[in-house]
Amino acid sequence: MSDQLDNLETMVTAMLAKEVRPTEDRVRELIAQMRDLPFLTGITDADCEILARRIEERHGISMGLGAGVASKDFEPWLADAKIRGEIDGYYWDRYRRLLVEKKMPPDVVSGMDEVTDRVLGYLGNPRDNSEWSRLGMVVGYVQSGKTANYTGLVCKAADAGYRLIVVIAGIHNNLRNQTQTRIDEGFIGRDTARLARKDRAEAQKIIGVGRFDQTRFPVSLTTSLRDFNKATATTNTSQIGQYSVPVVLVIKKNASTLKNLIEWLKEHSAGTASQMVEQPMLLIDDEADNASINIKHGKDEIARINGQIRELLGLFRRSCYVGYTATPFANIFIDPDTDDATIGQDLFPRHFIIGLDAPSNYFGAQKVFIENRDKHIRDIDDNEDILPLKHTIDLSLDGLPASLEKAVRAFIVARAIRNLRGQQGDHASMLVNASRFTGVQGQLRRRITDFVERIRSAVTVDGGKGTAALQNAQIAALRQVWTEEFAGLENADRWEPIQSSLHDVLAAARIVEVNASRQASSLDYDRKGDFGQTVIAIGGFSLSRGLTLEGLTVSYFLRNSMMYDTLMQMGRWFGYRPDYEDLCRVWMPTESVGWYAHIAEAMDELQRDLKRMELDGGTPEDFGLAVRSHPQNLIVTARNKMGSGQEVPMKVGLANRLIETTRLSADTTIIERNVAAARRLVEISLDPGTAESIELRESSPFGTLASGVPVEHVLEFLRTFRPHGSNPATDPRLIGDYILERAATELKLWDILVASAKGNDNQDGLLGPTLGTYARTVAKRDVDSGFFNIGSGSARVGQPGDEKAGLNEATIQDAEAKFRTKEPKKTFPDHIYRSARRRPLLIVRVLAPRIQNDARSLPLVPAWSISFPPSSIEGGTVEYIVGKVMLRELFGDADEVDEDAEYA
Repeated sequence: MSDQLDNLETMVTAMLAKEVRPTEDRVRELIAQMRDLPFLTGITDADCEILARRIEERHGISMGLGAGVASKDFEPWLADAKIRGEIDGYYWDRYRRLLVEKKMPPDVVSGMDEVTDRVLGYLGNPRDNSEWSRLGMVVGYVQSGKTANYTGLVCKAADAGYRLIVVIAGIHNNLRNQTQTRIDEGFIGRDTARLARKDRAEAQKIIGVGRFDQTRFPVSLTTSLRDFNKATATTNTSQIGQYSVPVVLVIKKNASTLKNLIEWLKEHSAGTASQMVEQPMLLIDDEADNASINIKHGKDEIARINGQIRELLGLFRRSCYVGYTATPFANIFIDPDTDDATIGQDLFPRHFIIGLDAPSNYFGAQKVFIENRDKHIRDIDDNEDILPLKHTIDLSLDGLPASLEKAVRAFIVARAIRNLRGQQGDHASMLVNASRFTGVQGQLRRRITDFVERIRSAVTVDGGKGTAALQNAQIAALRQVWTEEFAGLENADRWEPIQSSLHDVLAAARIVEVNASRQASSLDYDRKGDFGQTVIAIGGFSLSRGLTLEGLTVSYFLRNSMMYDTLMQMGRWFGYRPDYEDLCRVWMPTESVGWYAHIAEAMDELQRDLKRMELDGGTPEDFGLAVRSHPQNLIVTARNKMGSGQEVPMKVGLANRLIETTRLSADTTIIERNVAAARRLVEISLDPGTAESIELRESSPFGTLASGVPVEHVLEFLRTFRPHGSNPATDPRLIGDYILERAATELKLWDILVASAKGNDNQDGLLGPTLGTYARTVAKRDVDSGFFNIGSGSARVGQPGDEKAGLNEATIQDAEAKFRTKEPKKTFPDHIYRSARRRPLLIVRVLAPRIQNDARSLPLVPAWSISFPPSSIEGGTVEYIVGKVMLRELFGDADEVDEDAEYA
């Protein structure tokens, strides 16, 4: 949009912020009133309509209030403090105005206000002078706005009376600098970079919230250019005075930095009434699952950074620790009873856990990998000869996979389309995360630079020749990508305007390497100019933790980790994509797609567990137990457990869970055994003479349902059927023990669904009756290793809606009505039907595995899914020992020690 239209949008948005729920007519009325102001010129009716639609969309964005559990000894204090007038709201009011100015949707601003109040209320009361400490955690989504949330918490904590606030902002300089800049803008109100350079003429440069009110400025002992330094901090102690304003530090999660801070605090806390350690202190630990966890497993061993954080908290009589993370598994696996006489309790969030809801416009795993997989995801299947998924540090890169070249072309075309949409002033980025080795990353940067230069030269020479330009192979390839990916989208219905925009895109494009050896080339989105940055960023771990890639449009992801936290944190493509979400593309291996979809469902289930526990009055310890007993969370424990070389005892809960045979053996003998077991179960289920309890009925569109099958037939089937041994959640011993405890009561009678794919020409009588088979994509490398990883393509053996089978229409409608009330804009997930079940459901089906772009014929294989209903029987978990061999088979050797993981 033009500057004039930007100004009009700002004014209309400010007016709408005062209204509870403006109508479409009201939006257009305000636009019509203001477009005629004398300083607004050149705004057309078409511009006004585009603006109206964008504002309507923004005002339709909402954010839930999340959920939280607190310890039993929690005593509310915030409401009374507000009534007594002890909180003036100065810092929060400034920050709220900034959020509105940045056009954050009103419902999201209001939601953040309420959520940060909730977090603040769980902290200690800074006016309570008795000794106390509190440990808590806030769980958000990757790239969903956690920094904005804890910036709001910093403002409110300062308003409430916290006088020392420490933000630990990741293990790399670029992330710490980025976070400091956010704190400068949202809390301090001054550009600390100018202060760091001691540019006295510019030292008072006001930014962000400082433009609204300059009565008070917090003191920052760090700047956007420099981390904490003892000497610099000592020269600023005179500014601190009697703590009439809060003091803030944004530090790197680094052992040397923490050591210096602890020493400095000890040196400046000797015998005076105003000593720092007497002040109430808030410590915010961003990416709290990274480096803060105690990964030492020997007796009395404590990891260095974990010990330093605990020691820092122990210096203060009144302290609060709040860990922010999108992947809380490692934090929840902390032993809540761990304590140390010198450095105090470990960082288990014993006092509170809060789960944040993502706003409805969040571009997250659910939207990318489940709801719109075909729209946003592109498979990588051509890399092994050039850039193998597993490679060594000395890999020589002789070229680029064709898929990576296509991804780069897609980014160039997408940027051109964004410019045609009036987004020239916005940033646009591409992510390339394909190796953990800096040497390989450097080769990728050089190869991509050469490739982009060839495209740039082609466009410079031939781009202005109209249709004749398509004689140039590079320009023709760009047009082919447009045809396949973007044709028909807004501002993308004709190629000619896009071709005309290519020169400007390529002239601005930069290719940068982001890792520990290339700090000088780190991303710089603050460069001034009329146009946003156009950046292709190549890196590894530095691109995988907290760092925001502004305007991320295209991603190329070639990594093989299976850990929840590693995978999700590498997902920099999550976030907010206003007005260009339709252009976003992610290239990745097929199996990675399945894992992301699987993790999305696990994360959603975790949030549901938290909401359920809030209603039940649960505590953080209760929630920790529930998470640790989730069958799929075996994946999370491996990273830190494998290094110890010990077997890992797990308590696995199956109540209200869906378990599927996502890994099946490709061994012919085992397949034949499984076919025989499944065929026998089908015969029993569909034979009216098997048992009086069985009722037969057709259950379209699912298949044939047998209702009331005795449990002994299910147990016999599970004892005979052999999934691949590397999937602990489907181990017949584990499931058999769980069923046997309930065989006389809750799990006495079963619903058995013999599933048949509808509209499928591929039918087979493998299990007796003719059934439609289910095509499932598997990875070539898994097949070559002797198994089918069914989850690699869809993360599901079954189909959405399977778990309706056996439920009557009234029960289905009731479950959907309850869900619609809570989340009206979503489709119906299967868990709502599972929670309504009274009988367990076992689904048997025939799968047709296939390898993408591989013509080899693979055998049909039977597979099963079990939907366990909720259980009222105590001890709903069974213990399972995960050994070293299985851990290694599941996850490889101890998960990636990245090229720049220098925090230990």
